[in-house]
Amino acid sequence: MAFIEPVTLTGRHWAVLEPLQLEHSEELIDAARDGELWNLWYTSVAGPDALLTYVKDALRMQQEQGALPFVVRRKSDNRVVGSTRYFNVDAKNRRLEIGHTWYSKSVQRTGVNTEAKLNLLKHAFETLDCIAVEFRTHWFNFDSRAAIARLGAKQDGVLRNHQLMPNGTLRDTVVFSIIQSEWPAVKAHLRWTLNKPGRETP
Repeated sequence: MAFIEPVTLTGRHWAVLEPLQLEHSEELIDAARDGELWNLWYTSVAGPDALLTYVKDALRMQQEQGALPFVVRRKSDNRVVGSTRYFNVDAKNRRLEIGHTWYSKSVQRTGVNTEAKLNLLKHAFETLDCIAVEFRTHWFNFDSRAAIARLGAKQDGVLRNHQLMPNGTLRDTVVFSIIQSEWPAVKAHLRWTLNKPGRETP
């Protein structure tokens, strides 16, 4: 039995995560057009011409490396508004990374990402019994770094000259993680964030 099996993760108010399928390609193209996310040089969001290849590569990673890519749907209108993924799966050591995450401009800084991460982390720690969950992002992706820190993840360090980007620049990668003993406090924080006074549900 595989460490990770395909699963749909449904939040209470904001987000549903469905296992990625080839048929989601057109919906993902529409999601990426909201904000023209492929123009952000420090991310790797595929443009309309490359989105089908992006999906095929994600599904190949699932088959060959045990990853699990998702599309993220906004519950209020059932629209696909982004994508995320379990990957770098280390079944022996019960570790994985959450990443390849991007969202339409219109849902950034809403409850979509918070609820999606809550459900991904809950499944990782409480169903898969992970001992640690990792997050990585580009040094210059300040929005992503702040969003990861808001989840309650702690910065482990920076991998200097970690990757060569498509535009020829070198990426310094910031590494964060949440460990198993921290999960109860992180879960309480995320639930409070989603339900705190003044936050509207969709």
